[in-house]
Amino acid sequence: MVKLALRNKSVGTKVTAGEFDALERRAHAQKLTLSEWVRAELPNIKKDDGDEVLLGELLALRAILINLLFSLGKGERLTAEAMKELIERADRDKVNRAAGRRTDGGLSVRHAAGE
Repeated sequence: MVKLALRNKSVGTKVTAGEFDALERRAHAQKLTLSEWVRAELPNIKKDDGDEVLLGELLALRAILINLLFSLGKGERLTAEAMKELIERADRDKVNRAAGRRTDGGLSVRHAAGE
């Protein structure tokens, strides 16, 4: 018979009634008790999820700005359609750019006209 590890430590927090109800609904949706669900979910939480989102947004804004300034510096006039395409491309690429920049250790100017 496999001996299960004894659970003798606890983690606690205060939540509102609405937050508690939302947590219970998530647990019950997976047919788990709240305690089982919390034990399953806690190890999966990334500390810096918000940082990744913020970095992605910052890099998207940077790509738009670099491309916009590059075009204006060449004397080109940007149409609304070109600007929309620039924004869509930056939004599409932001998650991968953020992940790549976090792993390569910093921000650098890469292919300024092609960002």
